[in-house]
Amino acid sequence: MSNIKNVEYGLEKIFKDAKDFLPLLGTDYIEFYVGNAKQAAHFYKSAFGFQSHAYKGLETNSKEYVSYVVKQDKIKLVLTTPLNSKSPINDHLVKHGDGVKIIALWVDDARKSWEETTSRGARSFMEPVIEKDEHGEVVRSGIYTYGETVHLFVERKNYNGTFLPGYQKWESAYKPEPTGLKFIDHMVGNVGWNEMNKWVKFYEDVMGFVNFLSFDDKQINTDYSALMSKVMSNGNGRIKFPINEPAEGKKKSQIEEYLDFYEGPGVQHIAVATDDIITTVSKLRSRGIEFLSTPPDEYYKAVPFRLEEA
Repeated sequence: MSNIKNVEYGLEKIFKDAKDFLPLLGTDYIEFYVGNAKQAAHFYKSAFGFQSHAYKGLETNSKEYVSYVVKQDKIKLVLTTPLNSKSPINDHLVKHGDGVKIIALWVDDARKSWEETTSRGARSFMEPVIEKDEHGEVVRSGIYTYGETVHLFVERKNYNGTFLPGYQKWESAYKPEPTGLKFIDHMVGNVGWNEMNKWVKFYEDVMGFVNFLSFDDKQINTDYSALMSKVMSNGNGRIKFPINEPAEGKKKSQIEEYLDFYEGPGVQHIAVATDDIITTVSKLRSRGIEFLSTPPDEYYKAVPFRLEEA
């Protein structure tokens, strides 16, 4: 326990060193570009226990794309599919397949967030835009990060609607039992060879994050595969973005394989928190979710030493 307390104390000290020019309140939503949004929404409901939340499509006068929003506790996933062949969303799907396009961050001031980040070198994805309906207004802006991944800044303090203007509440008779997923813990980005430090510096300089944990290829490896990783966090510790880079091994690392098949950098995985991982995993298994085989005993024996090193 003393090792864990030392780690917690160290993290508190590191977070205090983070710059506060970009206060982030949490993860607002994650948007996937997918080939079939309705089918994907049904999968996340059936397999993971998400609930129907909001909808945007032809019925709401959206002729370019359709989006289904599913929710579980504090997690909101937006599943978006283009409605015509000319949509730029198709380019993303043809190149990458289904994947994360947007990591939306909840902020108090979307205009200031855009100004602070673009003035520090970020490439703009979307200048601040005010979106309104009968429930109030939302301000959104955005910047590009690694690959084609986007960070949107969402200011919703003057909005009381279900999700965003342009969306309607999605009512469904199918309401599967939740599986205990609570909130986004962290999101991992895979970047190319020798690019990890470049993106670490991006998050430090452009977004005021700090690097509070690092792993090299000697710490994360198997007989055939290895990677390097640096974990970035904002000042209050609510947003954590590990950045992974491949490392040399006897065979291609999982990071290198990702870059090959995804055809570039992108979000590798999303980690979600649960209060009871045994119950959550049991519920997910019963719904057909497959898990990796049980890690060897050596993995658990090494955990205290990894904490001590941190």
